[in-house]
Amino acid sequence: MKPRKPTNHRKAPPQKSIERVFDDNGLALELFGSYHTNLARIERRLDVAVHARGNEVTVSGEGGAVAAAADVLDGLYARLERGLAVDQAEVDAALRMALAPGSKVQDTALAIKIRDRKFFPRSPAQAVYVQCMDEVELVFGEGRAGTGKTYLAVAKAAERLVRGEVERIILSRPAVEAGEQLGFLPGDMREKVDPYLRPLYDALYDMLPAPQVVRRMESGEIEVA
Repeated sequence: MKPRKPTNHRKAPPQKSIERVFDDNGLALELFGSYHTNLARIERRLDVAVHARGNEVTVSGEGGAVAAAADVLDGLYARLERGLAVDQAEVDAALRMALAPGSKVQDTALAIKIRDRKFFPRSPAQAVYVQCMDEVELVFGEGRAGTGKTYLAVAKAAERLVRGEVERIILSRPAVEAGEQLGFLPGDMREKVDPYLRPLYDALYDMLPAPQVVRRMESGEIEVA
């Protein structure tokens, strides 16, 4: 008689369900995406089941994955509430954040708080960037255009100004790209420089009311150079 091989009694991961109800039906539809494409994307990346009915969502699956999916949904909905867009790139950024070891889409410890608004890192790299700005006096951020370096730096500066931690902030960007010469660019000096400073102004007006930006610039509390 042949001995029987031991049976593998490894337990399956515990299953869990989380429900979310989003107050604004219109924003819920934007969150779900056309034909629920955003929800399908979350299902595939996190290996969970997402069922939506009206403005309600139920996420089922392994406990950790369900919690991550709920964080993704909460973070994207909060973005919509602030009047910002949620497209495929935003969903992917939130998913990357959720899948990063030890990170959450909305880590409250890393939130940049400006009055009644909160700005959250959208990727693991952004989370490290914000954490460094909290802990280190001088931070260098490197990366390709459009990765949030300028926006997050302005947000952190505005946060400290509003909190009263600093009396004045000076926002500056290189006026030309490497290898360019300002004199060869078309237009007068203002027309040459404005495109390079525009991201600073756009970020400021996104974070603070326009009258407050104007007042603080007139008083010298904010300087764009």
